[in-house]
Order: sequence, then C-alpha cells, then structure tokens
Amino acid sequence: MTNRGSREQRTVPSGLACSVCLVLAVSLIAAASLTLSAWPIAAGARLAGAASTPLGKGVLLVASPSLSDPNFRQTVILICDHGSAGTLGLVLNRPTNLLLSEALSDVPSLQGTAHLLFAGGPVQPDAMLMLFRLAQEPAQARLVLDGIYLGGNRKDLERVIAKPAPAETFRAFAGYAGWGPGQLASEMAQGSWRVLPADATSIFEKNPADLWQELSDRPEPPGQIQAFNRRGASWARFIVGFDAHVPETPVAG
Repeated sequence: MTNRGSREQRTVPSGLACSVCLVLAVSLIAAASLTLSAWPIAAGARLAGAASTPLGKGVLLVASPSLSDPNFRQTVILICDHGSAGTLGLVLNRPTNLLLSEALSDVPSLQGTAHLLFAGGPVQPDAMLMLFRLAQEPAQARLVLDGIYLGGNRKDLERVIAKPAPAETFRAFAGYAGWGPGQLASEMAQGSWRVLPADATSIFEKNPADLWQELSDRPEPPGQIQAFNRRGASWARFIVGFDAHVPETPVAG
C-alpha cells in the first residue's frame, strides 16, 4: 500500500563541488562510463505485461510498486540519453531540503529564490546536471525532448532566473541514475519499470510528492511496441560543476 501524500526530504552529501562558471566536465566521460559498467541490476520486482511506450531518450521510467531498492523506490526517472553504451536518467521526484542558492552561492541571481536542488540519482552525487525548458536551443546542451535540454551554462541559468520567456524554467540535480549496456533491459524484463511518454508538465510543474502515484495510475497509451534506441550515449559532456559548501548529511533512500 502506497502513501499518496508523503514527501521524503533528502539532503546531499558533502563534497558536492564543481566549477564557478558551470563548465561542462568533459573529463568525466571516462569516469561515468566506468561507473555505469559496474551498476547493479535491481532485483525482486515484477510487473505483468510489456511496456507499450518505446524505451529511449525522452521517456519516463516509473518504478514498479514492488521495487524495493531504496535508490529507486517510488521514483520517476526522465531518460536523458539511451543507446548501446548505456542509459542516463534523472530522478524527478526527490527534492532535497537544500536551496540551490546555498549550493550555488556565487550566483547572485539565485539569492532569495526558492529553487531546490534535486537528488538526481546515486551515480556521481558530487556532480550537478542542469535541465532546462527553453524557447530556443542553448549552446552546450543536448535536446532530451521538445523544448527540454540537458546541459547549458551559467549564462543560460542567469537569464532564465532574471528574464524567463513564457514557460521557461529549469531544475538542478545532484547526481544521476545510470545503467551499463543491457542492464536496464534486464530490469525491464523483471518488471521493475513502466515506461510512459514524458511531458514538460510532469517534469517541471507537477508536485514531486504526488508524481509517482499519479503516473502509476495513468493508463498506458495503446498501439506501441517496446523498442530500444541504439544511438550512442555521450552523457558525461552534460554534467555541470559548481563551487559549493554542502552540509555533511547522507542521502536518504
């Protein structure tokens, strides 16, 4: 039985540190690949029926009610890249209790705002990733789905804070969820995840505390067959850095 109204507050561990200018960390490519290749397969979950939405970039993974892994229990994950090299996603419904203005204290435009840092997943929790909803494609970013981009830079962030166009917004994530080649497919075969189409409202506007239950109750769109996008993944170019002081508090499951 699930708790529809609960909201789990999370903080992030110390050592969360990246560059002042939100520079994309190309040097993390090798480290990310090594981490993903060792990522364990979740076990013990079963969900009858094949996914009707193709698995690929720009879809949502909704955890099965029986998935008990504390890293992913009752999570909703946006797949930002998927291919033969593996899969990268961001957990959408685990806000921490840390204000982004505290994590990015050197960004004056964040001061006085209520933006929270989200726990994006258990891989590289010291790295920050930015997800933007923008009217125009930014530099140093990759399209995830229509109007939504992973990456960007400090200039994009400051503009969206100060003078956003209609519907423009952003979220910041500490860490990400990652799977090596074939690992997510194995979890899918076990019934650990349901795949649904992603939309900007679910990503940026829904209450994170209600998102998992709402999507778990949503009917699947008919007429689609599960498929895999075999395009190569190169996600580490979109991990962003910042200089921050973060209290030493463990991430809760």
